[in-house]
Amino acid sequence: MELQPGRLTLPQLAEFARAPQPLTLGAASRSALSAGANAVAAMVRAGKPVYGINTGFGKLAQTHIPDDQLNLLQRNLVLSHSVGVGAPLADGVVRLAMLLKVASLARGYSGVRPEVVDAMLALLAAEVYPEIPSKGSVGASGDLAPLAHMSAVLIGLGRAHHKGKAVSAEEGLRIAGLKPLTLGPKEGLALLNGTQISTALALTGLFAIENVFAAAMVAGAMSVDAAMGSDTPFDARIHELRGHLGQITVAAQYRKLLAQSAIRASHVTGDDKVQDPYSLRCQPQVMGACRDVIDGAAATLLREANGVTDNPLVFPETGESLSGGNFHAEPVAFAADHLALAIAEIGALSERRIALLIDSSISGLPPFLTAASGVNSGFMIAHVTAAALASENKSLAHPASVDSLPTSANQEDHVSMATFAARRLGDMADNTCGIVAIELLAAAQGIDFRRPLKTSAPLEKAHAIIRGVAEHLDGDRFLAHDIEAVKPLVARGAFKALAG
Repeated sequence: MELQPGRLTLPQLAEFARAPQPLTLGAASRSALSAGANAVAAMVRAGKPVYGINTGFGKLAQTHIPDDQLNLLQRNLVLSHSVGVGAPLADGVVRLAMLLKVASLARGYSGVRPEVVDAMLALLAAEVYPEIPSKGSVGASGDLAPLAHMSAVLIGLGRAHHKGKAVSAEEGLRIAGLKPLTLGPKEGLALLNGTQISTALALTGLFAIENVFAAAMVAGAMSVDAAMGSDTPFDARIHELRGHLGQITVAAQYRKLLAQSAIRASHVTGDDKVQDPYSLRCQPQVMGACRDVIDGAAATLLREANGVTDNPLVFPETGESLSGGNFHAEPVAFAADHLALAIAEIGALSERRIALLIDSSISGLPPFLTAASGVNSGFMIAHVTAAALASENKSLAHPASVDSLPTSANQEDHVSMATFAARRLGDMADNTCGIVAIELLAAAQGIDFRRPLKTSAPLEKAHAIIRGVAEHLDGDRFLAHDIEAVKPLVARGAFKALAG
């Protein structure tokens, strides 16, 4: 695709995170890059102190750098900031971060030459991804350490990945048909300043959460039918009176999922249950709130993906360099914290429904969903696993953005912690993926016990998807295999079309 800086869409970003995509840069972007680079060159010729061009960095901003050391300044910046630790980020996250960095630079307000962006595009085209340690950023002044590791490969230092294999930076450049770059004035700083790592991590978490959310909707509807719950709580009139868009939308999805269920029709009359437990009855209220939070976070992250988060910013039309704080990733941190709350609640509600299904006094199903309980334990310990995962998520859901620590001799005295806020979303989504997989298995088991009655058409399709990888549990078996078979279905969005 031709990169349209400032006009990226969530589907484009999701596809790029999932798999490599060919990228080209249009003439307008090249013109903008050249204008920004020319503006920086003019500032160097003028000789006036401009932060990051001919001065030191952070607390050293008052230190003047002579012209013959300007390129060395940028190289040393990359070297000194390449201090990350921890396991490397996944290639998909790095690929997305590189796209975001290219898109930001190509707006023309960072002052880098077109050849810097071309080098990044060449790495992407060759599927050469810098090896970036996952830890070491506080989310202001941007994602300095991780972006330094990304930038180090451009100058021939550090390590990279190519088609799953670790290679030296020199080898990575060779594969991409490149030679090490000599960074010019402002270019090292432009590469390091920015929220691209935090944003890529948060977007990757968002995309995972969207798939888990859809599967949880299907699982929740299946649990309603398996437990012979009522569909009355999903009546549109209830939700329109409250007015929350997510709640209204989710209730409509539940109505669609449960429409024309023979199981429901069998107990519309003569059912002595007055009200279902909250985990069934309040799904529109809880999942609707999660839907609103997810949508709000998605909007924030899309704006961030299309923004320019460098500092200082170069305005070629006036020849100015303006110092600000667009590198501060507070919007990303808040979005990630909100997503963490949502995915924790999605998992918590799913865990409660599993507990309901295995409790015969509430669900009316055989104890622990096994026909011969006692000699068989059925889903007893599968629920314990779900409880463990839900509890872990509750700890991980603690807001990261409130935990600022001053850095750089108090020059950078408030930071966002956006990188961790976003990075933990992957673990949380995986935990909830496991919980929902267990619920899908439990709900499918419950549906089996309601035979010969059938559930709705969409839920019969969901049941068939589950039974395609995991058989009915007639007696105890190695159930971990079943969970691991259903988890990938949840993770890759196999239930998304059914959820509507």
